[in-house]
Amino acid sequence: MKRLLTILALATVAFACTTGSKEIKVDNMEGVLIVSHKTDNTVHFICRKNGETVRILETGLEPHEVEVSDDGKYAVVCNYGNREVAGNTLSVYDVKEGILLRTINLGEHTRPHGMHWIAGTQKMLVTAESTNNLLVVDVAKGEVERAIGTEQPVSHMVAANNDFTIAFVPSIRTGNVTVIDLQTDSILAQVYSGKGAEGAAVSPNGKELWVTNRADNTLTIFDTKTFEATHTLECGEFPIRIKFTPDGNKVLVSNAQSAEVAIFDAIEKQLLAKVKLTVPIPDEVDEDRFFAQDFKGSSIPIGLVVPHDNTAYVANTNADLVSEIDLRTFEITRHFATGKQPDGISYSHFTPSLKE
Repeated sequence: MKRLLTILALATVAFACTTGSKEIKVDNMEGVLIVSHKTDNTVHFICRKNGETVRILETGLEPHEVEVSDDGKYAVVCNYGNREVAGNTLSVYDVKEGILLRTINLGEHTRPHGMHWIAGTQKMLVTAESTNNLLVVDVAKGEVERAIGTEQPVSHMVAANNDFTIAFVPSIRTGNVTVIDLQTDSILAQVYSGKGAEGAAVSPNGKELWVTNRADNTLTIFDTKTFEATHTLECGEFPIRIKFTPDGNKVLVSNAQSAEVAIFDAIEKQLLAKVKLTVPIPDEVDEDRFFAQDFKGSSIPIGLVVPHDNTAYVANTNADLVSEIDLRTFEITRHFATGKQPDGISYSHFTPSLKE
């Protein structure tokens, strides 16, 4: 099994301390990071505490995003395919056992990408770029339950409100966000976000939708009740993914071209810091690495996951590394070596058993 390279050591404190009457939550580094690799066609399970890769499993062709069930038991990888062959499957893994449970065939719905688990169920939302649909997939049964048209090309990612009655699907090509009523499978609105609208996240309190506009280098914030845009914020170059901290106080954005993670105060709507990802990257531009020709010199950070208020991780697609960021100091604390072209990244509080 591929050995994990730890570039910088992190001193981990695995207990909560108190200052006066206020408890300070400290990340105990439990569980695993689950990382997909577009070139290797693999998913890695990386132990957060000791930095070791505990399992490497095969996926379908060129996997992109990773989504974990709300109870942490299952991980799903969408197999997008490459330039020549369109993928149409989802790989479902048992995290504790560290095994592939099943492969779900999506039929005509090729190029699956954005995913969002419907909390409290065995179902998830999945975008299918080729058919411009939002799918509701029954993961337990291994089948597509229904398909909802977005009426927008390149419907890429998906977010949902807290009670999963409404889904939000940005279109990279038009810059619109399709607002879908999941109770009636009807379109409620098409609202403009910005050129290259892609990443999307709903705040933990359910009141706001934040969307990254990668061609405008901006973020647009919408009211989830009225669907009206309330703020537009400048970001880094080519903002592509976005995540909230669990407490809802911060928002993180990976900027693929400028090789940085922008961190915003979600309440005040102000930039707090930009964490530059200065990491070794290949000398030669590899044709298999998407964006490498256009973003020369960048580690191309894409996938983001924030398992704790104090800690975040970003996948550097052009550097074959995952970087760990301390959200108290806004500094990089560790790098983990991965397979080739890490992209999607998620987290489970479970760790696969060590048996092969």
